[in-house]
Amino acid sequence: MRTLVLNAGYEPLAVVSFKRALVLVMNEKASIVERIEDEPVWGTSATYERPAVIVLSRYVRVPGGRRVPVTRRGVLRRDAHRCGYCGKAATTIDHILPRSRGGADSWENLVAACLRCNNIKSDRTPQEMGWELRVTPRPPRGGAWTVRGVERGDPRWEPYLALAA
Repeated sequence: MRTLVLNAGYEPLAVVSFKRALVLVMNEKASIVERIEDEPVWGTSATYERPAVIVLSRYVRVPGGRRVPVTRRGVLRRDAHRCGYCGKAATTIDHILPRSRGGADSWENLVAACLRCNNIKSDRTPQEMGWELRVTPRPPRGGAWTVRGVERGDPRWEPYLALAA
């Protein structure tokens, strides 16, 4: 079981184990917003509610802390595992402007690619190949991208993740 953690403004921050969430609640650093009914946590001296969503009592927001890190898995997920050149199933990522020519590891310069297109393109740009990208690569947005671990979320989290989007 996992628990969604919100800041005082009800913005999603992270996903933690229910044990970590319960410790935060017991130490009065958070309070339970949504609980999982009929699944109590049995302690040696008491029974506790199992948290599904908690809100922190205090949280200092870090400006600019919402950037989504660029990862191979993230690029494939953003592009729905479809090749940016031919539309077939993608298993690799490709630098639009190759790294050997100064291309960066950024959301705008990476696209999902099938193995065939990636090998044919090699160290060239799509323009040199006479190819066009099917989509314009952009950084992903929304609560599902800014909060780590919500890919396999709990239905009780949806109203809170919708606020972040």
